[in-house]
Amino acid sequence: MSIQSANEYEDLLALWSDLESGLGVILGSPDSTQEFAQRVVQYDRWMQGLLQRDPDVGLYLLFQLAANSPVGYSASHSLVCAVLCHLIALELNIVPQERNSLVHAALTMNVAMTAMQDVLATQVEKPTAQQQDMIKAHSVKSSLMLANLGVTDGQWLDIVSNHHDDVVERADFHTAPPSTRLTRILKVVDRYAAMISPRMSRAGRTATESARSIMANASAKTDEVGHALVRAVGLCPPGTYIRLDSEELGVVLRRSSQHNHPFVAIIGKPTGELVPAPRLHWTAHSPRIRSALAASAVRVRLNHFHILQLSAFAGQ
Repeated sequence: MSIQSANEYEDLLALWSDLESGLGVILGSPDSTQEFAQRVVQYDRWMQGLLQRDPDVGLYLLFQLAANSPVGYSASHSLVCAVLCHLIALELNIVPQERNSLVHAALTMNVAMTAMQDVLATQVEKPTAQQQDMIKAHSVKSSLMLANLGVTDGQWLDIVSNHHDDVVERADFHTAPPSTRLTRILKVVDRYAAMISPRMSRAGRTATESARSIMANASAKTDEVGHALVRAVGLCPPGTYIRLDSEELGVVLRRSSQHNHPFVAIIGKPTGELVPAPRLHWTAHSPRIRSALAASAVRVRLNHFHILQLSAFAGQ
């Protein structure tokens, strides 16, 4: 799919924004949400529909959003994690029922600390002792809250309850029970998405640093998830910034069949000036990607509609 008009781009951006804000409402006020579990399922279907339109554009908008502002962190983080879990589930051919449990868990894993998570994202100081206690307890508390809110999917509840448990990384991924495998996926995705997102106390890391950190820290038994993540979104996913070995600045537009060679829009000259008209470039050819950049290192205002129009020509 290609974006044909500015109105189409604005409509798509609004749909992703509405999805995120709607998710933020139910996560922020779960006790006031009628049929909470059904609402989560509806948001999952909404997310899938948007990804089916164009997964690369969806990733572009999500990574731009996640990397550029800590405001509303909890909902943004949950949505990014849900999208990544969905793509990994496709990559690993996970059966639909297990995929649903995984994605629903990603959307709701922090429901017991939504407000505090938003506060922590804008807090310069280290977490207080009380905040640390809430962080430690939130997995189990979130699972109990979800059960009280009408969630009857035991696998969904188990994944939420254990998504910070180190035990899930010790079993063999291929022979472990489904809940263990799914929990490990969410645990990896949760760490990855947290690394790339900024806080007031620190800038987000680059997506490449985050992916390599996860794989470097993983044992041989957990590598499967890290590699599936890289295969699903690439070392430099759509919406992230890169520096070419020509010193030009680029933003990633589309994944390619080679996960370390995406299609990019060249947006900046080696001198630091923006180019008048961004141009499409496949990084499998020279100039190649020299390094990934954190969003905080790129202080420019971009016309994302014009940039995304180039993605229609990727691969042609």
